[in-house]
Amino acid sequence: MTYLINKQTSFGLGPGRLIATAIGLIVLLCAAGPALAHHPLGGRAPADLFEGIVSGFAHPIIGIDHLAFLLAIGLLAVGQSRRYWIPAAFVVATVAGTVMHLRGMNLFSVEAMIAISVVLSGGLLVAYRQYRPSLLIAVGGIAGLFHGYAYGEAIIGAESTPLFAYLVGFSVIQYVVMATSIWAGGRLVQRVSEQTSQTLARAVGSAITAVGLVFLALTFGSV
Repeated sequence: MTYLINKQTSFGLGPGRLIATAIGLIVLLCAAGPALAHHPLGGRAPADLFEGIVSGFAHPIIGIDHLAFLLAIGLLAVGQSRRYWIPAAFVVATVAGTVMHLRGMNLFSVEAMIAISVVLSGGLLVAYRQYRPSLLIAVGGIAGLFHGYAYGEAIIGAESTPLFAYLVGFSVIQYVVMATSIWAGGRLVQRVSEQTSQTLARAVGSAITAVGLVFLALTFGSV
């Protein structure tokens, strides 16, 4: 992708229209998101090692709010000196959040906080700044507790083997998604102009923010 974005992109869309198109597509995806219910096994806890792995792999992907946050954190980590530590902090926090849920500890307004974390991460992309790694680790760590707490709902009642497999599954898939986002974002930044990078970051950030706002509205609408 070596074309500069001045008045139009290589797809014939101006920056404003590119952002609007990205938001529109992601909102349409969100409309179908609740139907997936975040439960790859239809709400049933995994019963064995295989089901634990599959459920762990699937949960962060079929949950569009979770996936949007993973992509955002990966893109925000592009260019950081210790960029792969940032997703690692999030993964550790999600495991801690799941353990909190399984031990009966309570977190407040979990779904709303997840949606807010998506809005915040999208907003950070739109602002298009180089952030301190400590800030991104803090954002990922706090958000990870709430995302992980939500993951815990799908594993309640499972035996130790599928539980362990579930934790491994969602840890691996989350890190892979974020690391891939970092790698792809870094490659793109090297190939395009600063103006193009800024426009694309703001388009993706706007789309991710839209995801968060849709889920935030759905959360308050269900109260």
